[in-house]
Amino acid sequence: MGKIRNFFEQRRLDRSLRWWDRQSRVAKTLGFSELRDLRNKARRFRKRVNKINHIAASRLTLPVIGSKAIKKPQGTEWSYRPEVWSGPVSPSGISSIASKSKIGNELVIFHDCAVSEMTLRQVRNNQESDLAPFGIQLDVFNFEGSFLSIAVEMPPHAVEGLKKEHIIRLTLIIDSERPQEMFARLNLRHGPNTEQIVRELDLSTREMYVEFDLFYTNFKETRAQSLWFDLIFESPSMNQITIRDISVIRRRRANT
Repeated sequence: MGKIRNFFEQRRLDRSLRWWDRQSRVAKTLGFSELRDLRNKARRFRKRVNKINHIAASRLTLPVIGSKAIKKPQGTEWSYRPEVWSGPVSPSGISSIASKSKIGNELVIFHDCAVSEMTLRQVRNNQESDLAPFGIQLDVFNFEGSFLSIAVEMPPHAVEGLKKEHIIRLTLIIDSERPQEMFARLNLRHGPNTEQIVRELDLSTREMYVEFDLFYTNFKETRAQSLWFDLIFESPSMNQITIRDISVIRRRRANT
């Protein structure tokens, strides 16, 4: 039955293509009324074709949507790639961004600009070296605020079994139109307190990582509540910054 159905579907497709071929040949000689009618049909047809092309491009472009491939050094106990880098989210983009705007459930942008001249959108990765299906692209035009940051929340299981003997590694792949100074801050809430560790990102390379050693904090293991990262941008005016990937892993200290 499948072969028969495919045969008739192919015949219908061939007839449709021949019909459009004929219309393209006679379009120059049609009267205006007939030409408008043909144009309307072509627009309806194109809308459906474009939709299929969009879905196909998204699903067939590598890396595959939903890919969980993450570089894990030896001793990795836990790993995670935030949702905005893993699959499509809603909204997929924001312009004239207000502070505390969200993309998906885990990403929030903060700033203190009176007039926002920024856009943030999810983009599809397609380079051979990319492991994450998606990235986020931040376009900043005139920036007159004193701070700009993106907060990335980790899921609740990020703190399950978390100990002071753990090291948390944040790996990023970043493309920037011009040199950009950036910092990553780990925030670990335990009870009424929040531990914070700041690391400067070395953007001289496209791919980088920073590590946060919990051994030197006052973290109370039995009171762990939540974990998130802030990406802090210094002087971001007139720049396009694309964060192609973010992944987080957890491992134990070598001397424990």
